[in-house]
Amino acid sequence: MDMQVRRGVFITLEGMDGCGKSTKGRMLAEELVSKGREVVSLRDPGSTDISERIRTILLDPEAVGMASECELLLFEAARAQLTCEVILPALERGAVVVCDRYYDSTFAYQAVGRGLDEELVRRANRMGSCGLTPDRTIVFDLEVDESFERATRHGTDRMELDGEPFQTRVRHGYLRLVAEEPDRVRLVNGHGEKGEVYARMREELLDLLPELSEDIL
Repeated sequence: MDMQVRRGVFITLEGMDGCGKSTKGRMLAEELVSKGREVVSLRDPGSTDISERIRTILLDPEAVGMASECELLLFEAARAQLTCEVILPALERGAVVVCDRYYDSTFAYQAVGRGLDEELVRRANRMGSCGLTPDRTIVFDLEVDESFERATRHGTDRMELDGEPFQTRVRHGYLRLVAEEPDRVRLVNGHGEKGEVYARMREELLDLLPELSEDIL
């Protein structure tokens, strides 16, 4: 993709399960739509027929024997389909794309969490994303015990079966990304009422989406 002709804005929302990113993504989409922007809301893996089928396999609690390398490749396959089928066309026509997870999740979960070779994961991410980089990534941060309790309140998927030690490593992976890429990756405190957390997120997006400065919800 020729990045010089890209007209849209690509926002990704990250963090451990239970951090509240999905709720804040819906709030952001609703506000932007109310201000006249086209918004495409997505989840990774998912949001296309092929990617949703892969997501089912990845989160199946019965797939406990899945090798970490298999897991990595499935995530990248789902991401490549989502990027080519939905994200790139949306950006080319000027939409704001809000994606619940993208390749930073793979670094945090598969490289830092699972212990796969970091350079291998970074190369796989470049392929799975088709070379596309988010304009801004928001990482919602909570203590592991709080986010894990929220995430598992109504059941546990395969990624959550590894428990809090795994989630602790994942959190460290996200904090590394914030330190390594401060221009792109911004940390948002996930504590407080959802309106308070949303306001913190908005502040980190004003340079890309100036219409958010017009008023506060």
